[in-house]
Amino acid sequence: MNRTSRLAGLCLPAILALLTLLTCGGALAQPDASMNAGNGNPNNSANTAAAAVPAPTIAELRAQFAKAAPVPGTAAAAAAAAGATPGGEDDARKQLAQINDIGVQADKFVAARTGDLADLNARLGELGNPPAAGATEDPNITRQRAQLTKERNALDADIRLAKLLSIDVRQRGTDLVLQRRQQFEAELTSRAASPLTGTFWNDLREAWPDDLARLQAIGAALDDGFEEAWQPESRTAVIAALVGALLLAWLGVWAAERGLTRLAMRVLPAGRLRRSLLVIAIVASHVLLVAVAAHGFVEVLKAHATWDPQARKALQSAAQALTFMAFVIGLGRALLAAARPSWRLPPIPDATASRLSVLPWLVALVAALAWTPAEINALIDASFAAVVTTHVLTALLLTALVGTVIYRLKALRADAPEAGLPERPMWVGLLVALIGVLVIAIWVLVAVGYVALASFLASQLTWSGIVAAAFYVLFKFADDVFMALVSSRSTFGQKLQKSFNLAPQTLDQTATVLSGLSRVALFFYMLIALAAPLGTGPGEVFQRSGKFGTGVKVGEFQLVPGAILSAIAVAVVGFIVLRVFKRWLERSYLPNTKLEPGMQSSLTTLLGYVGGILVIAFALSAMGIGIERIAWVASALSVGIGFGLQAIVQNFISGLILLAEQPVKVGDWVVLGTAEGDVRRINVRATEIQLGDRSTLIVPNSEFITKTVRNMTLANAEGRVLIRLPMPLTTDAQRVRELILEACRAHEGVLETPAPSLTLEGIENGLLIFQAIAYVASPRLAGGVRSDLLFVILDELRKAALPMATPTTFMMAPTEPAAAAPAPATQNSPIPGMPT
Repeated sequence: MNRTSRLAGLCLPAILALLTLLTCGGALAQPDASMNAGNGNPNNSANTAAAAVPAPTIAELRAQFAKAAPVPGTAAAAAAAAGATPGGEDDARKQLAQINDIGVQADKFVAARTGDLADLNARLGELGNPPAAGATEDPNITRQRAQLTKERNALDADIRLAKLLSIDVRQRGTDLVLQRRQQFEAELTSRAASPLTGTFWNDLREAWPDDLARLQAIGAALDDGFEEAWQPESRTAVIAALVGALLLAWLGVWAAERGLTRLAMRVLPAGRLRRSLLVIAIVASHVLLVAVAAHGFVEVLKAHATWDPQARKALQSAAQALTFMAFVIGLGRALLAAARPSWRLPPIPDATASRLSVLPWLVALVAALAWTPAEINALIDASFAAVVTTHVLTALLLTALVGTVIYRLKALRADAPEAGLPERPMWVGLLVALIGVLVIAIWVLVAVGYVALASFLASQLTWSGIVAAAFYVLFKFADDVFMALVSSRSTFGQKLQKSFNLAPQTLDQTATVLSGLSRVALFFYMLIALAAPLGTGPGEVFQRSGKFGTGVKVGEFQLVPGAILSAIAVAVVGFIVLRVFKRWLERSYLPNTKLEPGMQSSLTTLLGYVGGILVIAFALSAMGIGIERIAWVASALSVGIGFGLQAIVQNFISGLILLAEQPVKVGDWVVLGTAEGDVRRINVRATEIQLGDRSTLIVPNSEFITKTVRNMTLANAEGRVLIRLPMPLTTDAQRVRELILEACRAHEGVLETPAPSLTLEGIENGLLIFQAIAYVASPRLAGGVRSDLLFVILDELRKAALPMATPTTFMMAPTEPAAAAPAPATQNSPIPGMPT
């Protein structure tokens, strides 16, 4: 049952949804307080009064540490070793918990006194340095400085001692963990008599009388307690507690399961999250209600009778076993959901779920039966032969359970085509084969006498199945909660999309990333839970996982999970605030200024870059990477930037120059080489220009800095329409001038100021060259206005009978190769060179 406590101690911190297991885990991992009181354990009174007494001093903590963890080779260590009992696993766990508590108190002492030390140093700094030799000062200041210096030195010494004690605690804790692991490995590899030999049965027969006597003693203690509790003055309370516990464990679970289903249908929207939440709620209700019923009835029994310490422990262990069975049954029933097919989380057909509905009860019952002999051995301090027999029974029972499950599933796979089950993946077949091989190996180990190793492997195999089922629910819940809250298809995600102007792809990617991170964290705790039975308990595993919490050093950097989470939180909050600020600038503040739209866009973009750099700097600072380390990384990357990233950095700097100097702004009409169009966006690396055919030209920012760019709207947003007309020399120039200017003035797109003008540029190739110039509001309108004016001018010239110049066309015959001289003309052939 100790393995049962490890799920509660290890899996539950990963997600709040399975917090209910803490009822089981905490009870299994910690000794009963009332039982300790019955034993006269002095720790109870100390723990009770801990809140009333002041915090211990460093000297007291050092004394407690010397008592709890004596140095090897000393008299105290020899005395502790002499008083060790065969059930030293619990003693070692208690010792590890005690020294860890001392380390926590030492760390708290350092944290509490560090501020006081800083205050004393500040006050001494205000008083200044002592005067030089021969100089005088106020005696009060001298006395005050001496007093503060004395207090500062004493406090600094205590802090140094506390830090040293914390180091000693961690070192001693590591040594204890190593010793326990070595002891555990030695026990696993020890060989006992095989059950197939007569030695095994002879040892058991010889030890049976003593074990039976111990068993009868604890049975008598339980009988005495029940008899005392069954007295007339307490019988009514005990019966009422028993009936209430049964009703709560059976009817309460039944009502809670149906009530939770109806509540989920009313409150939660349809979707996968509703199913996973219902599974977690059902498991929690099973554990909570059965734990309250079992432990409540035990407390009533304790209150109405005087129990032997071993009897108290037996009652408490029975309540914990019932709680664990409730967890297994609740988890199995919630996953199979035989009565609610539409709520079933795994893809299991209805017929299969119905045939597997008895499996959770079988697993819980067999696990309890396998745990009971081991717990009885611990209670009565059984003989070695009894312990070996317990290992054999545990291995055989649990392997029989695993074999039954595999056989049951294999029979269901035979009906897969009719049931509509998909084809089983190859890795599932390999896993089943591996489990079968492991079961056979366990039987072989039992046969050859390695019963401890066989019992451990069987327990680990069963434990792995329970942990895998529990974390399957957690993995599904992690996916469902982020997809239901953050994705673009969710209601909350749509609100985020509207509030912060986020793209749907961004929300979907964020949901996927958050789901992946949560899966990684859950996978980490799943590995811890799977490793928990390997001779460790919750305290030790959390101590090991705490090493990851304190950080992993990679080179000069200390990667701390808590700091990484803080950095992620700072980055997320910072970018959200930055987006809200940019949106406020774009929609509220900048439109009320006299800045041009292009200037407003450039300013918003530039402030966005600055804000992004600040957010990244704050996030790195939260992760523990200071400015000096960033500068070191930047100097290390300078070589790479100089060679491989030179063009990218050049474009980035050019983009900043464009935003600062603004030779080109968003909305400008620019001509770059043979391309011209509107500047739509200035990015970090390149600028987007929309051409006349509605296509987009991506131009690196350095092109605008290093090359000649014509900005049609930089200083003046007006556009110019230029029309050149060749006319014959006989044309009436004044009449042409009147017609063209009249056409320009009549067009609504032509500005009155500056007024249209017409000039006669000269005579070219015998033609008069007229040039008309008109101005429009924007260069983007020049092409359309020019086309309209040409249509009007040509029509007016035709009406006025003013001919346009006709271009002269020269027809050039191709040059042929030289040929023989043609024959002279004759009377028969008047054409030279042609035969008659």
